[in-house]
Amino acid sequence: MSVGRIIETDDCVAEGVAWLCQHDPRMAVAYQATGPLPLRCKPDGFGELLSAIVSQQVSVASANAIWKRLQEAGCTSPEGVLAYSFDDLRALGLSQQKARYALALAEAGIDYDALRSAPDAEVIQTLTAVKGIGVWTAEIYAMFSLGRADVFAPGDLALQVAAQHLYGMEARPKERELRALSENWAPWRAVAARQLFAYYRHVKQREGIR
Repeated sequence: MSVGRIIETDDCVAEGVAWLCQHDPRMAVAYQATGPLPLRCKPDGFGELLSAIVSQQVSVASANAIWKRLQEAGCTSPEGVLAYSFDDLRALGLSQQKARYALALAEAGIDYDALRSAPDAEVIQTLTAVKGIGVWTAEIYAMFSLGRADVFAPGDLALQVAAQHLYGMEARPKERELRALSENWAPWRAVAARQLFAYYRHVKQREGIR
């Protein structure tokens, strides 16, 4: 199977936006409200996934503080993590659960270079096989670290809230409902996500929602 389009430049995002606006009038409304969308490219590899684990269910400030300690300890690579014991990782600020997740990720032996050319479904399957990596984390990684143009993360709260407001839904759509809706945005679902993230910020500023 081929990988499909990779989002590498602002022009790629603009191409996706043009397609979405042509095929979905509500996306055109959202784009008119937000203006040009950010590229939102992130690095790929072990460190990005470990950072995602560190950030789970804690404030940005707490996550940044813990990540700084891990960096100073040389603990942002598989070899670096495995050089520490479980108790050492706890002493660096990781919870018991996150210390286990960090070790599981380090022991998983993921070939991050190979993921770059793996089909979307294989990327998600490989990552979610690791304890502590859920579907949302895997989909976000595929979208922003690997640049996959047709991946979406319907479990994301901001995307759900944005879709509710943009499409006039009575209630915030659940993951299954939003995943079905996202089929309308193929082959540019990752650009649709960028649009909805931007629209979420617009609505939040306009209406003061959380």
